[in-house]
Amino acid sequence: MRPAEPVFHSSGVQGYSPEVRAVTGVIPARKLERTVRARFVDADCLVHTPEGAVRARAGDAIITGYAGEEWPVPRRSFEASYEPHGGVQMGVAGVYRRLPREVLAARMQSTFAVVLADGHSRLSGGAGDWLVDYGDGTLGVIADAIFLTTYETLP
Repeated sequence: MRPAEPVFHSSGVQGYSPEVRAVTGVIPARKLERTVRARFVDADCLVHTPEGAVRARAGDAIITGYAGEEWPVPRRSFEASYEPHGGVQMGVAGVYRRLPREVLAARMQSTFAVVLADGHSRLSGGAGDWLVDYGDGTLGVIADAIFLTTYETLP
C-alpha cells in the first residue's frame, strides 16, 4: 500500500505555516521583480491552472505568466504585491510589476497537494515541484522550471 501524499493547507492567516516550516529542506527564497499581464474578473469563475482549478471572485486579478499559464490572485493580495507599470491604473487590465517578496520554499521529493484558503480549490504538485509559502496565509505549487526563473534562493 502506497503512503498518502502530503496535503498542505493555506490558512488565510498572516505568517508562515508550521506545516511548511516542518518540511525537510525548506529554504528562504525571494520572488524576483518581474512584469506580468493582469486582467480583472467581473464575476466569480474558475481558472484552470497547470496545478488545478482555482476559484476567483469578482474583482480578483488573473495573471498570465511567461509560459502562457494563468492563475488568480485575490484583489487584496494583488494590490499588496504588484504595482501598475507603464501608465496603467490599478484595477485596469495591463502590465504590472511584481514586487520582490521573501517566501519559504521546499523542492518536494514526491507528489503533494495544496488546499487553498477558500477550502475548495486544490493544487497538485509532483516530485521536483516547489511548495511555496508566501507568508500571508497562502501556499502555492510552482513547477521547477518556473521556480528557477522567477525566484532566487537566499542564504
